[in-house]
Amino acid sequence: MAAVVTGGSRGIGRAIVERLCRDGADVVFNYATSEEAAADVVRGVRSDGGKVRAVRLDLKEPDGPERLMETAQAQAGGLDILVNNAAMSFTPAPLARTEVEVFDGVMAGNARSVFLTMRYAARQMRDGGRIVNISTMNTVRPVPGIGPYAASKGAIEQLTAVAARELGPRGITVNTVSPGATDTDLLRDTNPPQALEAVIGMTPLGRLGQPSDVADVVAFLAGPDGRWITGQNLRAAGGLA
Repeated sequence: MAAVVTGGSRGIGRAIVERLCRDGADVVFNYATSEEAAADVVRGVRSDGGKVRAVRLDLKEPDGPERLMETAQAQAGGLDILVNNAAMSFTPAPLARTEVEVFDGVMAGNARSVFLTMRYAARQMRDGGRIVNISTMNTVRPVPGIGPYAASKGAIEQLTAVAARELGPRGITVNTVSPGATDTDLLRDTNPPQALEAVIGMTPLGRLGQPSDVADVVAFLAGPDGRWITGQNLRAAGGLA
């Protein structure tokens, strides 16, 4: 199995790369700036006998997504799995104070990049392949200040729904996974402890998610057991919604 994972150097993306490699996939992932973290992922996977390659590439660049896909397909000899995990964060602000440039940047990094990788997959992926797009619980639990981010993830969910119908005749499944609050460095860096405690209190399973919790759901959809599921949005959130 040849797989591409976007944003695979840290957090949920790293857990997805590691899980797919354990499942036997030959994985290519990209990173934008975290060279040390990406190298650590590669060392760890290869020490366990897995196949993985890291590509430094910014998906906000107009030709970045297709360059990643071309590089990955050439290195792995094909394309069977695509996981769109990378996401551009930004400083939350009310719509009234959000600049057009911020909106355009978030949409380019989060939505346009997914459109381009999916378009490539629609043309080049082998029959029976798997596409999994990572969204967010914020599309069903909106909060003030994240308009561009929520809009970009909503676009991803609609691309998923359309692609599932278009690619179904070729046996390619297309699904979304929407994580809840997941215990990553980014989550802890951008939320005070009291906010995290409040989320835990609202979550029926009573804890923050772990990156591996999300990676396991992605691996299910990307593997043979997920063959009869397509066009769905699985909310890996401990019952938060």
